[in-house]
Amino acid sequence: MSDIAAPATNWNLADIYEAVAAAVPDRPCQIHGDRVISWGEFDRRAAALAADFVAAGIGQGAKVACYLYNGLEYLETMTAAFKVSMAPVNTNYRYGPDEITYLFDNADAEAVVFHACFTELLEGIRANLPKVKRWIVAADETGVGPDWAARYEDVVTSGATPSTSWERSGDDLLLLYTGGTTGMPKGVMWRQDDLFNVLGGGGNAVLGIPAASGIPEIVESE
Repeated sequence: MSDIAAPATNWNLADIYEAVAAAVPDRPCQIHGDRVISWGEFDRRAAALAADFVAAGIGQGAKVACYLYNGLEYLETMTAAFKVSMAPVNTNYRYGPDEITYLFDNADAEAVVFHACFTELLEGIRANLPKVKRWIVAADETGVGPDWAARYEDVVTSGATPSTSWERSGDDLLLLYTGGTTGMPKGVMWRQDDLFNVLGGGGNAVLGIPAASGIPEIVESE
């Protein structure tokens, strides 16, 4: 029999991120241009966004569309969804109105976090997306966004923390949409536990580093 510890199961990305934030709160987590967000700040901002989703009446397993360019807001939005067992949905910023309408409707998106530059497109289709309960806009070089959406920075700096009646697990999902080169995009559901294990489970097969046996082992490596 092997004496190597079996890889942990039931991995949840929010659990991992929170453990790292607790261990090294002052260490840089995200760097984008001149902005540096520490692990502690990242966790607080994501928690406040998660609390906003819950306050809007959005529940376990609901979909959160990330209609964002790469940046600080993208990972914060994904992590906020993970914190309250919601599934973030990637959104191709090159899509036109018909594709965005299809994607948000097909995904059953109940929250949409978007950069202000997409306001004009969304204003033309918003009436066709009755499932969306919460719109949150992140300011960018085009402006602060429309009045019908909550301001992203106001939300993430509110200091709110989420309270739910459900628990997180490795069964919580990430919803990835394909490129749609042969038709409309198709949603692919990834269990977080499966995704983390496919990515090495905290290890690196190329370097001969075995998968982690649990979150404490990951935190120790930080």
